[in-house]
Amino acid sequence: MFENPLPGELVETAPPRVTLRNAWAHPFDSAMAAARTCYAPRLIGPEEITDKQRLNIGAATFYSGHHTVYQHAHFEFGLENISRQFVWSFLHAHPFYNSEQQSQRYVRLDRAQAYIPPESLFFDATTRTIYEHAIARAWQHYRELSQLLVADAREILSDIWHVGPMSHPKRVQKIERSAEKRAIEIARYVLPLAAFTTMVHTVSGIVLHRLWRMSAASDTPSEARAVIGEMVAQVRAIDPQFFDRFGTEPLEEMPEWANRSAAQNGNASIPAGEAFASEFDAKLQGRTSKLVDYSPNAPRVMAEAYRAVIGQTESQCSDAEAIDRLLNPARNLYRLETLNVGVHAPTMRALQHANYTFAKKISHTADSQDQRHRMVPGSRPLLTLADTREPDYITPMLLENNPRARELYDRAMQEAWTAKNQLLDRGVPAEIALYVLPNAKSIRLVESGSLLHLLHKWTMRTCFNAQEEIYRASLDEVAQLREVHPQLARYIGPPCHVRAGITTPICTEGSHFCGVKVWLDFPNIARRI
Repeated sequence: MFENPLPGELVETAPPRVTLRNAWAHPFDSAMAAARTCYAPRLIGPEEITDKQRLNIGAATFYSGHHTVYQHAHFEFGLENISRQFVWSFLHAHPFYNSEQQSQRYVRLDRAQAYIPPESLFFDATTRTIYEHAIARAWQHYRELSQLLVADAREILSDIWHVGPMSHPKRVQKIERSAEKRAIEIARYVLPLAAFTTMVHTVSGIVLHRLWRMSAASDTPSEARAVIGEMVAQVRAIDPQFFDRFGTEPLEEMPEWANRSAAQNGNASIPAGEAFASEFDAKLQGRTSKLVDYSPNAPRVMAEAYRAVIGQTESQCSDAEAIDRLLNPARNLYRLETLNVGVHAPTMRALQHANYTFAKKISHTADSQDQRHRMVPGSRPLLTLADTREPDYITPMLLENNPRARELYDRAMQEAWTAKNQLLDRGVPAEIALYVLPNAKSIRLVESGSLLHLLHKWTMRTCFNAQEEIYRASLDEVAQLREVHPQLARYIGPPCHVRAGITTPICTEGSHFCGVKVWLDFPNIARRI
């Protein structure tokens, strides 16, 4: 058993709080009116819908799978007291949503606030104590790491920005604030997956139906049923028929659970992911992200697609010329847009025909950000099926030259896995035990995207301000693109690399400029923090 938390150290918890901030006034009738408009000579309004139409059109559209009519209504929720694990495993595991979530990179989390499951899932007081002590200890490590890492961050930033004893006080203050943020950005790796988060979350009506139906399809079914159930209840309160006419209920049995390995079937609460993790890591060959498949004829196909858009022959526009027109920011002003207009630009859509697939390994906290690139979808693990008994985590580079901080970090990892294993050994469901694991938990996934959407991702995530692991993965990916399709990789890099010598400002980050002239030697320039 690991150390007890400090006297008086308590974990604050509360039920999830769901607030319906904005909603369509008549979502069901609006859907019926949209359906009628398809077969009418004019636009139909929701006030025209009759009871007979609600009955007949509702059943005809919903049960036959014509669900676009239910996509018009959107619901904006405020979500509080929900876990990071639930958000990663369920709310952000699909592309059809919009979220603005509290950042652990920039918000100091001084209070231990976390999801604590219902008493019925713990079996006895001892298991609940193990769970709560693990959460409290993680917060103690977070506070200590935050303090230990400030000096290292300050030293590196001061060197980058050439700050010394004679520097202006405001410049010194800016470095101090930046150092504190860098410290908590790394310290957050020890926080538990149970940590509370807050967000504004917007979904369409049909997505809410799907979330309710699929609420068991994640590592957090109990939390999902509670949160999504309350979201559904609040929509029912403004328009009961939007759900009541169809009787949608959550699925109870998921195919994923029927295909567990023999070891997992022997004891469903004990993870057996070591073999999978070892095999996956060997295939990475030391990389963060490994190219495992791609469109071999991508340059040729993209050039053909480009010519199809502009109506030119190959003699008028060669493959090399087409690629240069598409990717050279000096010739294609779409490349300089910060609005990400690629899918709206007729010529840029030619980039959709080149596809790349990567296997990658990053931490839970990094993947929580990586998965926000919804047009580059990934197959992410069910941790209840792929977890390991031994600590399995990512270590940020700021810890490399601070032995005291590294020792504390490794101890925090060991304590978290010890607590998780104790909970499993006492019969607590894996769903609950996994909440005490840290943000540093390794996530292994396979991710695919077209060059159009990867181009946006690589532009944003090769910036020095990008999250460290996603930056490293993006560099791996661009380097491998350079190996297989060098003519495509030439103009890929952070905004400053793309814009230098063409337009101003060179850096689009404004006051958040990293302090390094990356554009002078990308991708060879080293990132120090």
